This record gives sequence, C-alpha cells and structure tokens, in this order.
Amino acid sequence: MPASPEPDCRLCPRLVDFRHANRGAYPGWHNGPVPSFGGRDASLLIVGLAPGLKGANRTGRPFTGDFAGDLLYGTLKTFALAHGDYGRRADDGLSLIGCRVTNAVRCVPPANAPTAAEAAACRRFLAAEIDGMPNLKVILALGTIAHGAVVAAVGEKKSAWKFAHHAFHRLPQGLVLADSYHCSRYNTNTGRLTRAMLEAVFADIMERLGG
Repeated sequence: MPASPEPDCRLCPRLVDFRHANRGAYPGWHNGPVPSFGGRDASLLIVGLAPGLKGANRTGRPFTGDFAGDLLYGTLKTFALAHGDYGRRADDGLSLIGCRVTNAVRCVPPANAPTAAEAAACRRFLAAEIDGMPNLKVILALGTIAHGAVVAAVGEKKSAWKFAHHAFHRLPQGLVLADSYHCSRYNTNTGRLTRAMLEAVFADIMERLGG
C-alpha cells in the first residue's frame, strides 16, 4: 500500500466533491491530497488532523500557510528539527531534520472536520507511512483524531490508549506515541495550548530521541 493517495483519490465522496468545488473557486491552489513533508529516515513523525482550506490545501505542504504552521515550524526550529526560514510557502526553502510531518486525513474537509469514515479510509496511508520509516521511534499526535488514527494504524484498540495532552504511550510495537493538543489558532487563543506547553512536549520527545 502506498503511503500517499493518488492526486485524484476518490475514496471519500464528500471530500472529492469539496475538492472539485475548491478547484473551481481557487484554481491556483494545490486542491488535492497533501503529501508528507520530511525524510522517511526520520525518527520522529508528527501527525496532524487534516489540511486547512487556506493553509496546506492552498500550498500543498502540511501545516504551511496558516497559524498552526507558524507555531509548529517555529517550535521545530527551536529544537533544531528544522533548518531555514518558514515563509508560509512550500518553496520557502525550509527543510526538516530528523522529523517528518503528515496528516491523519490527507484531503481538506469542510469546516476542518473529517468524519470518522473519512479518517478510517485514509488510515491505510498512515499505516504505510509508519511502516515505511525504518528509523521511527516517536510519533507525535496533534489532537484526539490524530491520536486515534495512529492507534488504529498500528493495529491497536483506541479504548486502550487514551488521549491526554503531554501523555506518552509506549506501544507494543516499540514505538512511543506522544500526545499534544493541536497547535490551532483556536486552541492558542483560548489558552488550551500555549507555546510553552508545546515546547514542553517537544523537550520530552527530544529526551526520548537522545537529542
């Protein structure tokens, strides 16, 4: 199974319809499944929810073009997991060091809310992503949907692994699953997640990676 869907993937009818509508409304945007960013030899995989309409769906790179990317990539630079300047564009020259970024659902959903069926349909790509990273040690799930997608992708029951911010779970496969609230503007505006809280999660991840 490939780790990325075809450019015109048709697994989810609602997302296909939304994609076609966006291609008409925004013909210069990416408007398709967003591929992962970073090398497959990375030891850290960061899993988000889904592309934002005016973020990754526009630029074609995960967490690129909206506030969530400002916070995530800024944090990656703080921990020497990224090099270069983040310019909210896929061609800004930013590169990742030892980490890879992807989403549980690869196509933009209406209202930033994929259905359970859409997350399940895309799970095959996340499972292939994980299987295709030989040096993978830690997976960071940003939010409950990403957490559930990772647990299901590695063949575990969601009920056995509860999401909690700053929790670390040692999965039977030897991987460590770390949890954080999603770095969305909503979460930061409401104080649910602060920069310090996200950096604390990354500090513990780096300790586990030996960095």
